[in-house]
Formats: sequence, C-alpha cells, structure tokens
Amino acid sequence: MSFQTGLSGLTAASRNLEVIGHNIANANTTGMKASRAEFAEVYASALGATGGANAGIGVQVAAVTQLFTQGNLKMTGNQLDLAINGAGFFNVNAPDGTPLFTRNGEFKLDKDGFIVTNNGARLQGFNTDALGQRTSAVTSDLTLPTGAVINPRATGVTPTNPLSRGIEISANLDAGAEIQPAPTAPLTADQKRYGTALNAFDAQGNAVAVQLYFVKTAANTWRVVASQDNGATLLAGGGTLNFGGNGTLPVPVPVLTNITIPAATAPATVPSTALNIPVTLADQAGQPTLTQFGSRFGVFALTQDGYAPGELTSIDIAENGVLMARYSNGISRAEGQVALANFRNLQGLQPLNGGFWAQTFASGAPTTGSPQQGGLGLLRQNALEESNVELTQELVNMMVAQRSYQANAQTIRTQDQVLQTLVNMR
Repeated sequence: MSFQTGLSGLTAASRNLEVIGHNIANANTTGMKASRAEFAEVYASALGATGGANAGIGVQVAAVTQLFTQGNLKMTGNQLDLAINGAGFFNVNAPDGTPLFTRNGEFKLDKDGFIVTNNGARLQGFNTDALGQRTSAVTSDLTLPTGAVINPRATGVTPTNPLSRGIEISANLDAGAEIQPAPTAPLTADQKRYGTALNAFDAQGNAVAVQLYFVKTAANTWRVVASQDNGATLLAGGGTLNFGGNGTLPVPVPVLTNITIPAATAPATVPSTALNIPVTLADQAGQPTLTQFGSRFGVFALTQDGYAPGELTSIDIAENGVLMARYSNGISRAEGQVALANFRNLQGLQPLNGGFWAQTFASGAPTTGSPQQGGLGLLRQNALEESNVELTQELVNMMVAQRSYQANAQTIRTQDQVLQTLVNMR
C-alpha cells in the first residue's frame, strides 16, 4: 500500500510540475491566464471503518483551474491592439464558424477588411449608426471598408438624406449696415460686402462652389441670396430675414427656401445633378444662430452635410467599444461596436490552443454585451493585456513541487528498504 501512496504522490507532483512549466513557458503570451493544480486526499472505502482507523491511500489531482485575474496592460501604439480592463472576453468566430472567446487582443485586418486574430478568427461586434448607437442586438463580423472608397453624399435633401439641414451658419450681421436696394444680378460691390462661401457636394462627390450674400433692404430686414459666380448671376431660392428689436430672429426660426443649383450642361461637369440646399439658421435645440447686433459682421461657424468619396486613413476605438473610422475626406463615422462576452462559471470553459476558450455545458451560455455594461470591462486601444503569470512565484512553486517529488520518491525507496529487510530475515 505504501508503494501506491508514494506513486500517487509522484504522479500528483509530476502533474503539478507540468502545470507550473506551462505557466512559465507562457509568461510572455498575451492574454494568457495562469493555471494551478489542486489536490485532494484519497481514502479507501471500507464498511465499518472509522475515522481513526482509515490512514488514507494517497493523493490525486482534483482539478487544474485557471486564475482569471487581470493582467498588466502594456502600451503598443498599434491601432488594432485591444486590451480588456475588467471582466469579459473578446467574442470571435473561427474560420469554420465556431464561436470562441479570448483575452488576446492582437487583431489585424485581412485582405477583405475583416478584423481577425492571428489564426484568422473574426472579431464579433454590433451594428451601429453613424453616431455609434447600437442598431442590433445580434453580433456579426466587424469589417472596415479597406477595399474601396466610401460613397459620397450630396449636400441637401435627397432620398437617402431626407432630414438634411443643408448649410448651417452661425454669424452676426452688422446692425449699422447701410440699407441697399433689393438685390438683383449682378450684385453691386456694396451688396457683396457681407458674404461668405463654401463648397457643397453633388451626388458624385464633386465640389460645388456656393456663395451666400446678406443684403440689408430695410431696418431689421435682410435678404439672403446665393450665387456661384461672385454675384454675377443669382441662384433661385434664398429668403428674407426679419429681426426683432433685440437683434434676434423669432422662434421657431424659419428655414430659408432651398437654394436650387441646376445640373451643369456639357462641357461642364459640376454639378452632375440638380441640388436643393436648405440654409438652416437654428441649432439642434431650435435657437437662432444668426443675430443682428451693433458689431462687425462675422461668421463663427459654416458647415454643410455633404462630402466627397474618401478612403480609410485611421481608426479609433473608444472605451465602450465603438469603432470610429476616419476617412481622407474628413468624415468620421462609427463602423460598429466591439462585443464582449462573459460567463457565470469561468472554470467551466474549455481552454484551447492559441489562447482561446470554448463554451461548455458547465460554463453555461455566454452573456454578450457592450463594454462598460452589465459588469463587463472597458477597452483600451493601442494596448495589450500581458499574461498574469507571476514568474517569481512560479519559480518558487517549482522548487516546492520538486521537493514534493523527491519526498514521495523517498517514501517508495524507504518502503523498498523495509521489504528488502523482511526478505533478508532468516
């Protein structure tokens, strides 16, 4: 019996050394979680045996568990390196479609624009609108438009942009400006004194130059006209602004009549189709952005909602997982949100090659959500989570395991000597 007891100790100590060696070998593996061998004593079952009469028959390895503590974060500067600070796993789909989970955030872009791991598993995320608001509860492969330019958007109201605010302007009109005759083409030099210009865009992404002129036609009354040729001819649209005695527009602020820019005819190519552009003079809360005060004319903000085609230049991933893509046309828009998953029983996960875990019956189904929600951690871009292996502690554990192995070997040796003594008795 002593031989079997010592042998069980050798087996357990050897298994412990295997676990410690695995930890040491992966001390530099990104996202790796250290393991430990957990032991349990073994007793022989016998009817009528009492606690004081049962000496035990050795030890067994009850389980090899992983320690899901947080690893240190190291900065890398790589845009697609991600680290989870807190609970959760990256949800990825293997090339064969199998769902896997990992803490290793060393992601890359493949030739098709998918965000993938080193072995080709695709990172999963939620669809969002351009502002980063989730539009689906179902995850799918995250992808970036790397193989083609993003489509342009025409300035103004179009079937795909029905809520367009067109040109938005924030400015002050000089209350002391001289009154001018009603504007007609061509505008005089005095009628062009208060004006500004910007580029709008047609459906093909071509820039279309637009000038706006403000002409004071009566006390507290201004006429807004538009032109493409410095006031030589005037575009249809525009409108009249009537300011109150306090120099502000009435609420609700009227939207100026659409400025109509006709499609060009050959040999001209801009614009490719007619544009109808509203001029919005109120902010999102409905408050006026155009004033008439006794100070110089000045334009504080001038924007329009169209843009040219653009190519991907960089990406930013926020702590909540929203992936913002920046394009060469100056546009930034969300292209999805990284999804994280968590489990009720982390010890029930099945570890796999490559730093992955798989769901099992013991782990339960994953709970999927956005970073910083439902107890999930936050994301750090340009960073990776290091292994949580404490190398010094593992070296100490290895020495203890070695002593345990030697002690169990000595138990077998001693029992062998006892038996040899009995055999030699005469």
